[in-house]
Amino acid sequence: MIGRAYCGMALTKRYWRPLRPRANLPIVKEAQADKDDPCGLREGEVAVALPARFDASLYYIGRIRTPWKHRQDCPKNPRESDAVCFVELDPRWSEGLKGLETASHVVVLYWMDQARRDLVLQAPRHYGELRGTFALRSPVRPNPIAVSVARLLRIEGNTLVVVGLDCVDGTPLLDIKPYFASTDSEPDACVGWHDHKE
Repeated sequence: MIGRAYCGMALTKRYWRPLRPRANLPIVKEAQADKDDPCGLREGEVAVALPARFDASLYYIGRIRTPWKHRQDCPKNPRESDAVCFVELDPRWSEGLKGLETASHVVVLYWMDQARRDLVLQAPRHYGELRGTFALRSPVRPNPIAVSVARLLRIEGNTLVVVGLDCVDGTPLLDIKPYFASTDSEPDACVGWHDHKE
């Protein structure tokens, strides 16, 4: 089945798979970007060449069902919405949920498959300033892995009903972990540049 290319990904009817990285992708400045490209660069952003090949493989263990059909509809972060979402685990992994029903919150890792992967400097629309990719929570990164701490409402078979996600409907699921406040919470944590904007 042949899918259409979207932001460096091949989209098929049932699943997405990454295209082979372009070994000779040049550094691209905003002035060189296609203004009609939905994945185009904003002023000052910088893209770099991706490695010639991948270092590892992973399994999509399910899909996430959310109310948002398009990227622009998604909340900027998981805390912005009280929408109920459904984390659908592939039935082969369903026994791995044993005991998770006792958790109040879960850590959900997912693959932002519609994001480009080659930016090192970004200018997020809601910040308006250039920052390095690794100083941001943007989905645009070499490995577009997102993480959210979601409130677990209940488990129905192989589906987790949760509140606290921010991705488009159909996003691939990578992993689920229980959230341990005793080890996962850092009350004194801060990000200086973001605190100063507040």
